[in-house]
Amino acid sequence: MPAVLKKRHTNLQRCENRLPTPFEWILDVPTVTDFHTFEDLYAAFLKQLEYIIDTKIRVNLLIERLTAEGTPAPFLSVLIDDCIEKGRDYYDAGPRYNTSYIQCTGLGSIADSLSALKKHVFENKKWTLEQMMDALSRNFEGDEPMRQYLLNKTPFFGNDLDYADDLAVRVYMDLFQMIDGKPNTRGGLHHMDMLSTTCHVYFGTITGALPNGRKAGKSLSDGTSPSHGADTNGPTAVAKSLGKLDQTLSGGTLLNQRFSPSMLKTVEERNKLGDLIRSYFELGGHHIQFNVVDTKTLLAAQKDPEQYRDLMVRVAGYSDYFNHLAPSLQEDIIYRTMNEGF
Repeated sequence: MPAVLKKRHTNLQRCENRLPTPFEWILDVPTVTDFHTFEDLYAAFLKQLEYIIDTKIRVNLLIERLTAEGTPAPFLSVLIDDCIEKGRDYYDAGPRYNTSYIQCTGLGSIADSLSALKKHVFENKKWTLEQMMDALSRNFEGDEPMRQYLLNKTPFFGNDLDYADDLAVRVYMDLFQMIDGKPNTRGGLHHMDMLSTTCHVYFGTITGALPNGRKAGKSLSDGTSPSHGADTNGPTAVAKSLGKLDQTLSGGTLLNQRFSPSMLKTVEERNKLGDLIRSYFELGGHHIQFNVVDTKTLLAAQKDPEQYRDLMVRVAGYSDYFNHLAPSLQEDIIYRTMNEGF
């Protein structure tokens, strides 16, 4: 394994893509009244998304050349296979593998928002698109009944409901088509990556209210995880929803789940967790990770950190002490759905 790992080079370049961005743009243009059908709206969303992806890749190419020419890494180049043989730096096509990834976040947020608009605006016609835009512009101020309806009456991704899951798959596949195979400057190609790490928290702070009922400033969904609190049918339903995504097309995926400790008290219950993990991988899952801690404990740790100095939580691709995290990351973990049964 070490011999393989030292030959591998993947360059993320911190080029993240916030999926709700094009969605905000199309709901903030005068021609929004031209969207007579859901397909009209989705076509506009794709047009904006493609523009953003193309811009991301152009910027990525520039960053690659600036890095190669301005910040060479001679020591690292000595340790990575093929750099010496080629006579090229680590950042200048020296390694054997030179893949670049566009990291994406907010798949659950955008799928749920599209589901809400499709269901309540274009199909049931409960509200017009203009009414929805007005509520979003005011962060649902004065429209709490609308927000609660959206939160409780919308088919959300992560519940094994084809209505919402199909929209997530559609966005996922369109995103893949826009990114995959675009050349970089190091002889490699760009690929899609659904590992948001913690950028979904920051991106949430600069994203306005969304049609899924999420208020402005709150975290977006992370990786391929459902939106916070949207997965109400249990962890098995989440696994089945994500199994509909072809995860081999992504350089990585991230699924966070949180369980109440009461779920895993007996050997039988712990065996169910093993069954869940194995089933998820059989469905094509790539990655799943857990926190086993209840909301009461997390809130108590926020209030009295000295009493919970040893409380460790899983954040993204790493674990950390809960009280070492920024308040925004603490809130993100608290608002992850706490499952109390399989």
